[in-house]
Amino acid sequence: MEEVVVSMQHVSKSFPGVKALDDVQLTLRKGEVMALLGENGAGKSTLVKILSGVYKRDEGSLTILGNEVDKDFNTKKAVEAGVAIIHQELNMCQHLTVAENIFLGRELVVGGRLNNREMKKRAKQQLGELGIDNLDPDTTMSELPVGRQQMVEISKALMLNANILVMDEPSSSLSNAEVEELFRIINRLKSEGKAIVYISHRLQELKHIVDRVTIMRDGKFITDGKFEDFSMDQLIANMVGREITNQFPRDVVPRGKKVFEVKNLNAGRMVQNISFEAYA
Repeated sequence: MEEVVVSMQHVSKSFPGVKALDDVQLTLRKGEVMALLGENGAGKSTLVKILSGVYKRDEGSLTILGNEVDKDFNTKKAVEAGVAIIHQELNMCQHLTVAENIFLGRELVVGGRLNNREMKKRAKQQLGELGIDNLDPDTTMSELPVGRQQMVEISKALMLNANILVMDEPSSSLSNAEVEELFRIINRLKSEGKAIVYISHRLQELKHIVDRVTIMRDGKFITDGKFEDFSMDQLIANMVGREITNQFPRDVVPRGKKVFEVKNLNAGRMVQNISFEAYA
């Protein structure tokens, strides 16, 4: 069994009027992808924000690479411990280049001037290690599709020596080809011993990359285990708290009164003689 790199035990967190986490546990091992699953509001984001130092836990323990961290654990200490989050909304400066984004906040300086040549060299080397040799470090971020911007953010995390990566809905805005490239990168990182927490509502994609799952519901830990030991129905039932016999039930609703009508609408060459009605 691989080394445990993150252990969160009996973790609780409250905000005014709500208990976001109630006695939650999470274990992450070296060289594995662990899917953190749950409906919206299950507490996933709160848990990973505690792991990354954004929030302080009220109760419980957090151990990273065998070292228990105190409750003053913050984002700076999380980075130093090798934790990085790849957010769903990418944190990139669109007007800067790939290399400038990768080194943002920790630029290389020689004689009081930016060492752009060395930063480009190291950025290109890191991208190459991920198998992205055709991405020019001089390219402005705004020129890149979302999938490539995500690779830059992963490269930035790895340049910070991150060994624990949290990926929050990373495939939500990617094309099929970009998702395949993301999975290739994830499997490569896994083979290098990186530990990855993967948050996604796209359950069908998990079989391509995930080793284990941890399921939460209403701020509580429900279960964990090997992904292969759960059927899709079991995953969903644990997430929602009941057996789902039909994922997409069709409801028959009687049509109400007419609330909107368009007749013979014309607008230049693109819209000609259009009519339609909408009912409550």
